[in-house]
Amino acid sequence: MLLRKYLSLLGIGSAEINLILEKEKFRPGDSVRGYFLIKGGTIEQQIKQIDCDLLLINHTDGSEKVIDRTTISWSTVIDSEEANKVDFTFQLPDSVPATSKEISYRFKTKLTFNKGVESFDQDIIKIIE
Repeated sequence: MLLRKYLSLLGIGSAEINLILEKEKFRPGDSVRGYFLIKGGTIEQQIKQIDCDLLLINHTDGSEKVIDRTTISWSTVIDSEEANKVDFTFQLPDSVPATSKEISYRFKTKLTFNKGVESFDQDIIKIIE
């Protein structure tokens, strides 16, 4: 048990997060809906918060820009092998340019635990005109 606890502090066997979206194509100003699926790891863990950033990736210069961020402070314990769903809604700005060869978008999700361990997920979306 002690070994599993230390491994989870290193991120091995930690709980995982996955953003599940209703669809992948959106228009500027659309509401993005879905849920976070959180699956427990090998031991019980205290969850601190969920952060989800919408990133604009500029393929011309390789830069990434955070368009907006959603943070859910969520102090709860997830048991070993447990699964929880947390609803997700995100309003796209009206001014985002459409996806192209030069520009793409993704949601980058981070699940943070009280002990400083983090779990990440990334989901690509397309913005159409």
